[in-house]
Amino acid sequence: MRNIGLILALVAFAFPDVLFAQTDRQPGAVKIIPNLSGTWNRDPGRTAAGIPFLGFTKQEPPLQPSALGIYKANRKGITDPRLEGRDDSDPSNSCFPPGPTRIFTAPRPFEIRQTAQVVYILSETDHWVRRIYMDGRGHPDGYPSTWMGHSIGSYDGNTLVIDTVGINDNTWIDDLGHPHSDALHLSERFRRMDHDTLEIEVTFDDPKTYTRPWTGKKVYRLQPPGYEIKEDMICEQYRKPGLRSDGFEFIKP
Repeated sequence: MRNIGLILALVAFAFPDVLFAQTDRQPGAVKIIPNLSGTWNRDPGRTAAGIPFLGFTKQEPPLQPSALGIYKANRKGITDPRLEGRDDSDPSNSCFPPGPTRIFTAPRPFEIRQTAQVVYILSETDHWVRRIYMDGRGHPDGYPSTWMGHSIGSYDGNTLVIDTVGINDNTWIDDLGHPHSDALHLSERFRRMDHDTLEIEVTFDDPKTYTRPWTGKKVYRLQPPGYEIKEDMICEQYRKPGLRSDGFEFIKP
């Protein structure tokens, strides 16, 4: 047993991009899982004219006619495809949370922490925490619609696979203003392309909004050791004197 521990330690030292976890079926047995932990930010090399691309694919997603009208309204008067949607249409400007995918198109870092039961995605944007349950559970019946939805995950070789449903439809899927419905089903694949590069591939399946499922990718760079995500409050710039952080007015006794 002591030799096995030494071997695992040597392997972990030689291959820092893998982790070891105990299996539930055989006491003492271990399985190798990909190490995706760390703080990540958008790859600065994947921009156009210094402006990061704010969507998941440079090809226009296959919108249903009704959803296309919503998207055009969200971008009315905006001709540069690199710019965000209209401020007066943007749910975030009404202090709504960004949702599970738009948060990856914002110019803010996020941290991944892996445990045996849950993978946590900690975003600098508004301190949002996303939980991906890794204990083999399914999506519960009657799960309410929430801002981040309900996420379950598993490992497929060197890839973390995430399945998410139950997402509130008051969000955009990206900064460009693409809408979605309450039928949105996300399939995400997190893969470390090399030690410093993380690729997130997302498949959007939403028959109410898109004519077919479609897939996009984003690439992120590992931040240097000691880098920490900072405090952020999504509506701090809109606060007025005498308002609480949730937007309600203080009442004097």
